[in-house]
Amino acid sequence: MQLKQTWRWFGPGDPVILKDILQTGATGIVTALHHIPHGDVWPVEEINKRKDIIAAEGLVWDVVESVTVHEAIKTQTGDYKKYVEQYKQTLRNLAECNIKTVTYNFMPVTDWTRTNLDYPMPDGSKALYFNWFDLAVFDIYILKRKNAANDYTETILKEAEDRFKKYSQQQLTELSNVILFGIPGEKKVTVDALKDSLETYSNINHAILREHLKYFLEQVTPVAAEEGIKLAIHPDDPPFDVFGLPRIVSNANDVNYILSSVNNAANGFCFCTGSFGAGIHNNLVEMVKQINTRIHFVHLRNTKRDNHGNFYEADHLNGDTDMYAVMKEILSVQQKIDTSIPFRPDHGHAMLDDMDKVTNPGYSCIGRMRGLAELRGLMLGISRNNGW
Repeated sequence: MQLKQTWRWFGPGDPVILKDILQTGATGIVTALHHIPHGDVWPVEEINKRKDIIAAEGLVWDVVESVTVHEAIKTQTGDYKKYVEQYKQTLRNLAECNIKTVTYNFMPVTDWTRTNLDYPMPDGSKALYFNWFDLAVFDIYILKRKNAANDYTETILKEAEDRFKKYSQQQLTELSNVILFGIPGEKKVTVDALKDSLETYSNINHAILREHLKYFLEQVTPVAAEEGIKLAIHPDDPPFDVFGLPRIVSNANDVNYILSSVNNAANGFCFCTGSFGAGIHNNLVEMVKQINTRIHFVHLRNTKRDNHGNFYEADHLNGDTDMYAVMKEILSVQQKIDTSIPFRPDHGHAMLDDMDKVTNPGYSCIGRMRGLAELRGLMLGISRNNGW
């Protein structure tokens, strides 16, 4: 059995329209109701409305990415129990609409973090990029987080100081906008709001945040299991602490904690080769074996690191991750499951005609279509060779 080919779509406002997606080879859609505030219940009517729009173009809504976990749940402050109950109701409503794979993350405050959305590649295309030096510029000199300098090496501190002195105000503003970009279609975070959020986490370390995740899973997993929903937690992106915030879905030890804390088949992972792969500490093939049949969804992309831990998003088949070995192991897991695990080409370079269009960073059409074509070919070759 093969993996199911899907495509992330950000809804009616996405520059990449469904008619275009249908021509890429994808058959399933990964989307979310981004217009609904975090923590609110997703009404059945809204879910079906989005589902019908997708179906009208010959596609199927296969995966939700994401039902966002409200910050109050992560910090266990305020009305967090109310938000947990509302999360459960959203799961029930999705199941009523026959949407059974739900992705989420437990990253505190910020979602994915990059420092450049237009990093030039040798072939002229543009990629997403994470650079520790520029992150330190923002953290120390723009955000002005208390004791931020303690989280960086002397090498990073020196380079960040030099960069801050030479960057223009426009460059500093652009850097801030990139780091605070967030999820397309959702409300943008401001520097002041980020400062306030960091204060909320001042007494929350890795162990405490882990306990909060365990509580959340203990509450929602039984509902998911009852409704036939597969929960798929997305790894931290990047897989290490930023802004002094604890990241708890970053390595094999974290994976073991999550799987064992609520040992239920409904409690699983979105295996993201880009997020896990950005960490030199991670062995992705072994992690696929570790998670095994509790891989409920797959993101396939590649990254290339330098000696400082900075990384750019490489071509899907070229980078530090051995995509052949990872794909082979995922396909081996697929043979143990009687339904297709959905995967999507995660991110893609801005290239060709898309370079002259306005697209969501990482989510241009042609770069992802190239990635999907390469991954489909890799999947077919591995499958034929192994008789799958």
